[in-house]
Amino acid sequence: MDEKEVQSFLIIFSVIALFLALTVIFLFAIFQKRKNKLIQEQQEAENRFQEELIETQIEIKEDTLRNVSWELHDNIGQLLTLAKIQLQNAKGSPEAIEEAIETIGTSLNELRSLSKLINPSALNNLSLVEALQQEVERFNRLKYLEATISYTGASFFIDNKKEIIIFRMLQEFFTNTVKHSKASKLMVAVDYSNKVLQIVAQDNGIGFDTSENSIKKGIGLSNIRNRAKLIGADVKITSIPNEGTKFSLTYIN
Repeated sequence: MDEKEVQSFLIIFSVIALFLALTVIFLFAIFQKRKNKLIQEQQEAENRFQEELIETQIEIKEDTLRNVSWELHDNIGQLLTLAKIQLQNAKGSPEAIEEAIETIGTSLNELRSLSKLINPSALNNLSLVEALQQEVERFNRLKYLEATISYTGASFFIDNKKEIIIFRMLQEFFTNTVKHSKASKLMVAVDYSNKVLQIVAQDNGIGFDTSENSIKKGIGLSNIRNRAKLIGADVKITSIPNEGTKFSLTYIN
């Protein structure tokens, strides 16, 4: 190979090497751009989620305060009124005074129970099943209706914020059942299976119109659907007049 051929070879090799280097730089730049775009989109999605979560938490607090107001008026308020009447009619009777003391004690226990179920810090120390069990026990204790809960499978970790939202959704359903359904029974079933959480709550009340317009106008169950969407859960609410209402939740961890 003469000198000219060597020079031509070196020139061609240099051009090819330069082309390959530019190609690598170009591809790396595209990769880096896409990576940065993906990171930005993920950050924006996380920011949107946090904003929606904060908004949902505010809505939940407002709903919880409304429910607490109802509980204080219709439950604890009635117990204290009864205790007052018992004391007024006691007229020195030890038995009547004991009954009044017992009624006041029940009122205090209900206040403690209510404070636990509305306090996020208290819920942090309870599993979802434990919180639901306390709610069911409270319904039975107050004789609102006959409530039962069953659970199957081994529980798995769910982000605490999401778990509280799931509990609040069920609380909303329970409140509507107690206040509006005229039900005598409430059944709750919780199933953990292969990273899938399924919860079914069903009452035997009068039912209602489950059309979208009715839900928005009436008992506010659209809030439940919005909260389910936020945490990526699927919720279905079905109801048949005079046969009751069913709440079904599926969450894939």
